Amino acid sequence: QVQPVESGGGWVQAGGSLRLSCAPSSRTALRIDRMSWYRQVLGQQRELVASINFDGTTNLADSVKGRFAISRNKLRDSVYLQMNGLKPEDTAVYYCNYRSMMREYWGQGTQVTVSS
Repeated sequence: QVQPVESGGGWVQAGGSLRLSCAPSSRTALRIDRMSWYRQVLGQQRELVASINFDGTTNLADSVKGRFAISRNKLRDSVYLQMNGLKPEDTAVYYCNYRSMMREYWGQGTQVTVSS
């Protein structure tokens, strides 16, 4: 078992930046195969924003390419989302997700609000 814990959300004006962090609540013996960031707007489906695989390959949603970047600290099983050029449509609850042995582990989420 592993419990991801997010931090770094908040309020920012359009064009600003935020950096989200996610780390396990305690050390884990699990191998994390993939770490991801999802976001969800109330009443809408949760969508994948960015992911980084065990081998370091990354994937970004088209809507955030050129603005967001995902990175990790492999030794600490931590993952980060650097968000630049934020837009009001980026407003959502952002969730950290760990995948290990085909099981998914979710954080509680952190609110990001971008004002115009």
